[in-house]
Amino acid sequence: MALNNFHPACQSWFNAQFGAPTVAQTQAWPAIQAGRHTLISAPTGSGKTLAAFYAAIDSLVQRGLNRQLGDGVQILYVSPLKALSNDIHKNLEIPLDGIAEQLFLAAEAPVDISIAVRTGDTPAGERQKMARNPPHILVTTPESLYLLLTSASGRAMLSSVSTLIVDEIHAMLGNKRGSHLSLSIERLQRLVEQNSGQHLQRIGLSATQKPIDLVANYLVGNRASEQRKTECEIVDSGFQRDIDISLEVPGSPLTALMSNEVWEELYQRLVELIESHDTTLVFVNTRRLSERLALALSERLGEGSVSSHHGSMSKDHRSTAEQRLKAGELKVLVATASMELGIDIGSVDLVVQFSSSKSIATFLQRVGRSGHSIHGTPKGILFPLTRDDLVEATALLQAVKQGQLDRIVMPEKPLDILAQQIVAEVSSQELGADGSIDGWDIAELYELILHAYPYRDLTREEFDTTIQMLAEGYATRRGRRGAHVHLDAINNRIRSRRGANLIALTNGGAIPDMFDYQVVLDPEDLVVGSVNEDFALEAFPGDIFTLGTHAWQLLRIDGLKVRVRDAEGMQPTIPFWFGEAPGRTQELSQSVSLLRQSIADLLITDSANSAVQWVVDEIGLPHSGATQLVDYLQAGMNALGVMPTRESLVMERFFDEVGDMHVVIHSLYGSRLNRAWGLALRKRFCRSFNFELQAAANEDSIVISLGSVHSFPLDEVYRYLQSATVRTILIQAMLDAPMFEVRWRWNATRGLAIQRNRNGKRVPPQFQRMDAEDLVAHVFPDQIACLENITGDREIPNHPLVNQTVADCLTEAMDIIELETLIADIEQDKLMLVAKDLREPSPFAQEIINARPYAFLDPAPAEERRTNAIRNRSWVDPAEAKDFSLLDGDAIDRVREEAWPFINNEEELHDALMSLVYMTEEEFNSNNYAQWQAPLIESGRILQLKLTKNTLWIAAENLPCFKAVFDEIDTAGELGKYLAMLPDFLLEKNWESEQALREIVRGRLEGLGPVTAERLALELNCSEAKIDAALIALEVEGYAFQGQFTPQLKQAVIANGNSRTEWCERRLLQRIHRYTIDAHRKAIKPVSLETYTEFLFDRHQLLAVTEQASKECASLDGQTRLQSTLNLLDGVAAPAASWEADLYPARIPDYDPNWLDVMCISGKVAWGRYTLPASSQRNTAKKKSSGPVKSTPITLASRQNLDIWQDLARSQLNDEYSLQYSTIACRIEADLLQHGASFFDQMQSRSGLLKTQLEEGLAELVSSGRICSDSFTGLRALLTPSHKKPGTHRRRGRKVMFGVEDAGRWSLLDTFQLAEEPVKQSRHWEVLDEEQLERLISIYLQRWGVLFRSLLDREAFSPPWRILLAVLRKMELRGTLRGGRFVAGVNGEQFAFPESVDELRKFKKLKEPSGSSTIVCIAATDPLNLLNLIQPNRKLARLLNNRVLYKGGVPIATLDSGEVHFVRDVDIDQQWNLQQMLLKRNFPTRLRSYLGSR
Repeated sequence: MALNNFHPACQSWFNAQFGAPTVAQTQAWPAIQAGRHTLISAPTGSGKTLAAFYAAIDSLVQRGLNRQLGDGVQILYVSPLKALSNDIHKNLEIPLDGIAEQLFLAAEAPVDISIAVRTGDTPAGERQKMARNPPHILVTTPESLYLLLTSASGRAMLSSVSTLIVDEIHAMLGNKRGSHLSLSIERLQRLVEQNSGQHLQRIGLSATQKPIDLVANYLVGNRASEQRKTECEIVDSGFQRDIDISLEVPGSPLTALMSNEVWEELYQRLVELIESHDTTLVFVNTRRLSERLALALSERLGEGSVSSHHGSMSKDHRSTAEQRLKAGELKVLVATASMELGIDIGSVDLVVQFSSSKSIATFLQRVGRSGHSIHGTPKGILFPLTRDDLVEATALLQAVKQGQLDRIVMPEKPLDILAQQIVAEVSSQELGADGSIDGWDIAELYELILHAYPYRDLTREEFDTTIQMLAEGYATRRGRRGAHVHLDAINNRIRSRRGANLIALTNGGAIPDMFDYQVVLDPEDLVVGSVNEDFALEAFPGDIFTLGTHAWQLLRIDGLKVRVRDAEGMQPTIPFWFGEAPGRTQELSQSVSLLRQSIADLLITDSANSAVQWVVDEIGLPHSGATQLVDYLQAGMNALGVMPTRESLVMERFFDEVGDMHVVIHSLYGSRLNRAWGLALRKRFCRSFNFELQAAANEDSIVISLGSVHSFPLDEVYRYLQSATVRTILIQAMLDAPMFEVRWRWNATRGLAIQRNRNGKRVPPQFQRMDAEDLVAHVFPDQIACLENITGDREIPNHPLVNQTVADCLTEAMDIIELETLIADIEQDKLMLVAKDLREPSPFAQEIINARPYAFLDPAPAEERRTNAIRNRSWVDPAEAKDFSLLDGDAIDRVREEAWPFINNEEELHDALMSLVYMTEEEFNSNNYAQWQAPLIESGRILQLKLTKNTLWIAAENLPCFKAVFDEIDTAGELGKYLAMLPDFLLEKNWESEQALREIVRGRLEGLGPVTAERLALELNCSEAKIDAALIALEVEGYAFQGQFTPQLKQAVIANGNSRTEWCERRLLQRIHRYTIDAHRKAIKPVSLETYTEFLFDRHQLLAVTEQASKECASLDGQTRLQSTLNLLDGVAAPAASWEADLYPARIPDYDPNWLDVMCISGKVAWGRYTLPASSQRNTAKKKSSGPVKSTPITLASRQNLDIWQDLARSQLNDEYSLQYSTIACRIEADLLQHGASFFDQMQSRSGLLKTQLEEGLAELVSSGRICSDSFTGLRALLTPSHKKPGTHRRRGRKVMFGVEDAGRWSLLDTFQLAEEPVKQSRHWEVLDEEQLERLISIYLQRWGVLFRSLLDREAFSPPWRILLAVLRKMELRGTLRGGRFVAGVNGEQFAFPESVDELRKFKKLKEPSGSSTIVCIAATDPLNLLNLIQPNRKLARLLNNRVLYKGGVPIATLDSGEVHFVRDVDIDQQWNLQQMLLKRNFPTRLRSYLGSR
């Protein structure tokens, strides 16, 4: 038994509490009780923490009973998080109290075992109490352990420690915090050996660790060289247990950007998950997203149910949130990494991870927070936020299912940490009897450092250099006064300087300061967000940057505040290097690559359907997610011709909307390698083309914005770097990036060269930066020197902190080793290299383009940014034109006008001829420049150059240039006089003909805008071939671009089939693009929801309630108006009585019901029920026959679209649906099935039913959607009350208005008839085919003008929005539709026919100047009633008698259940008139027989 060696009281409590130990506990206890170092690797929730503690507690109990338990700390527990420490403290009390109770029952003496927690949040009073009375068990953090080892009171507390427990060891091993802790552990070991001579037992705990030998070596240290070899018992029960993990995607397709629409869907789904579980833990990767999610959820669930949890919060807030979740008072906690480790927060049912965690181990840790008990099963759900995130999240799921784990990479011998720990250890030495400090022998100190595993390879030279730096100072202006130790080189000893211990205590630790600057809007002093320090301090006043979805202009930096103003739509100007977020692990990157390759193989060898099925079966994705994944990867592979993987590198180049070239490298090696490759390439481009370009990187891509550079073969970029020199190039590139400056300050702070705290106060961030700049100016002056004064590369000084900063940049922020390996593989042709020139960026490039903070963003809401994505999607259009984009003609004319110089005097005329090089005679005369020519000609500054066919005006200074081109110029005559007047420096230049012509063309392009080579050849009277050669040379320089820019040329090319080309100077082309985009955005500037509502009223020709409007409309043909109304309302379901009581009278003056009968009888329109009857109305066999009532939903549909409505209606059927008619209805159905469509008297004679019985049966079948009549009269007759039917008025001789005999033929509808064979369930939505969907969209767009998701709620039945969205986007790519943001105030994507957009804009323009507001009254049942869209909080039931009064598209009053409510402030004297407008009815009097007076 595992508990045999435990005290009986410990055995009894454990058995009563848990029954039996876990595998990890069973294996670990013998090793721990034997005194061996032990590493326990076990799944989360397997009881590993108790495995370590319980053996140690049992030892304390037995020693206490034997009266051998002394004072001082016996067990030291170190955890990486403060919150973890607090929780372990509580978990210790339960077993100790239980054991005490068992001792009492066994009549044994009690053992008083004390516990304390010591972290950075521990109050000073508790610390002092702890120093006076040290606990037996101390729970602390690595930082607090360092402080205890550096202070005299702390060292006294820790001198008696016998057992050290390090929890979640992997969380520190992979960073400098682990290096720092390793040195602290060796310092503790020496302290214990010196004071008690006892062995310090080390126990390590973690759920996720690989390689396990590395972790074991780290735990026990580097002591193999000693005679007594230290061994570690490894208890490895596996890192993974059964877990329930899945992935979910929103209903709307994921894109490169998260729209508000998708966020709303995620919020809604998240609320559903939270409400279906008792407690939910939501993990996010950033503090900002944590706050955003917590706010959104609190709005939906209530503030008391939601809390956030991250490292920036106070101790009290974090602790309160943990305890509330544990007590069940919180429904959901939104957390960052602060909650992913072993904090026991009670029973958590579900863990939700937003976006990929970038690490397999991190995801496992986070999911392990649920089911955090021995027998619990963790449950987690992944929510990807973008398409690339979907790929990565899928690979993450696959990696977990395959049992993969990340490899921990341990920092090797960081010198900044070494310097800090040396100062701390040397300064903590006790005074001798004479008050002196003997200090440390340098060789012994070196040996102590070597015992720490991260420093096992530290050379003596590196150690001595660090000692020298600490002894001689860091080379700041303080000189030697900045040193912390005295070096006795004669006796080979080192001692502390005065004040060094205080500096080590107040400035120690390995966690760097990350300064955040508040972004404050001036002058309102409103905080709009925050940015990190490297972003804030790289910017200059006037720079524009984006925050969230808005653009801000920087005014100044005031302390820790960035003062800004609204940029009002101006484009962002700050290039920003991607940066400091943790990169994706190599193992996960490999999984992403393998996933892509697997799907690519299936797409090539089989089909997309098989790839989708494979993803569903092998990885467990939902079908919708698998479909999106495969569609995305297939689209990207189709665009590039190959699937980018780690074995297949793909590089694409494209030309963006503003004329810049971009190169995107698809490199699936993770952001650390991509950062390094991107920076090195950036430096290589800079050296080759003398141009500072912009670059950015993410996990899968690198983008390099080339700007104005020379042309180059794209595939050569792969060979730009060599493995032998890439490290040197990257170091030089890295010195210019913000990462060096930030890491320099971090390392200088950790190395105690810069103080974070001074005189008991925090040193302000700006002062710390100033100190860092001052230090680097002395240590590494080339780093901040003017590059113009530096020849060649900057020389890196051999300084410990400089060397460490360079190493950190190369290995932490980037991955130089993997980059060197990659470049070597490229040199050795081990990889497939693909280079593609594309007209538009591929789908795989979308994420990196849209992720950059400064790229393609505008101040519009997130969903509006898809205007850019629309352009970028056009690569899938098979009919794509071979030009960059169609430019706006007005923009071209505007740029041409701006480019031509403004001339108002002779000096400006001369300057214009200098810049344009020449003007034609026609241009000179048409602009009336002759008024300034005389003085210029007299002074010899301008002249006429007469060529064979043309005359040009030029500046005299350009004459030598023209002379080199045109042999016909005779310099012996008058031109010789001009040459004689020129200064010598102009005459000395030896012009080559080709060079001179190139300069002439260059100047001419500067003032013309798009121009053909043919025009330039005619003007200059030379061959077109020479002009083409000059233009191509300018294109190589990046000065000019060719294409088909003007609409006129495009039309001519299409008409004639030739391939004429225009040329345009780069800056002018960029300006044309900008004006085109601005014009497009202005054209699609969204109208208000109120304007859109009024536009709909106008589109549907709704009648105003004023007399004047009615008279104007009365002259129109009523039957034509009805036809138009029927087309607009095709497929709309409305209460039966509403059609002729509200919908038609509101649109058609003097409506005549005969018009509708004519439409129905002619076969153009059919009516019937197409909404599935409620379950309460289906089973009527045992009830009295139920007929149609006035609220029965009836649809009028055109015959040509009837198939759509029937298919959509049938899609409502399910297995539970059943039709059961009354006996009479069954007889009528059987009769019509036998004889087909029949008149009323035919059915009556065949069935033998009474007239009233037949009417009741027909009414029941109509209400069930089983029958209809040729004319609308049939429905009117069935709706007519019995007291108004034939027989009631016979004595008066009055004929009934609508008799059932006048309805024409009655025929059966098969809408809700179940098929004989059950329909096979399909994973895809297959109700309508592609042609029907496009037809349905056309119907919707005719009805609504603009289509967006919220409008589908007004449709009785419609396909899911995601189905429509896919077709809408295809139609948009074909140019049939336009996508954009046309109506403000609604979420999601919007689509419209181009002509509808124009109509909407024109309507707005006409309404704005007039200011007139039309009053319209419509029924609540009218589909155009958008009350709940305009005022979401106001509800109005869609009942027959409810109505809404609109003025100018704004609802002002409602009639609800007979009561008038004003929704806007209305003058009292107007209220009565408005009430009358609401109450007034306008339908024909002859309809009152079935509608009543209403």
